[in-house]
Amino acid sequence: MEENRHALLSATLFEKVLSAIMVMLKTRGIEVNQVQEQMLNSHVRAMVMRSLTGEPLPEVDSSLFDEISADSMEMAKEVVNLLDNLPIEEAYLLSVHFEVAKDNNR
Repeated sequence: MEENRHALLSATLFEKVLSAIMVMLKTRGIEVNQVQEQMLNSHVRAMVMRSLTGEPLPEVDSSLFDEISADSMEMAKEVVNLLDNLPIEEAYLLSVHFEVAKDNNR
């Protein structure tokens, strides 16, 4: 029973977060291709699970993300804040998806 509740909560959160991401991208005129969307979905699903289970990310070197635009990082932080209990490192990793998708429009 608890497992079903956990799965339902995870699916609900996933849809909420993914929907918010798609609105952000559309508002900014950023389009993701099919492969990027699959990768983003996978990342968001894992991110939601980590928020529910408390599983930590491996250590992330923030200097690797110095070239990510402020806009991509802000979008990522906004998404991570939807889940309340995730570390800033989640935003670093998520921002890469946004930055890569921006390249589709160049």
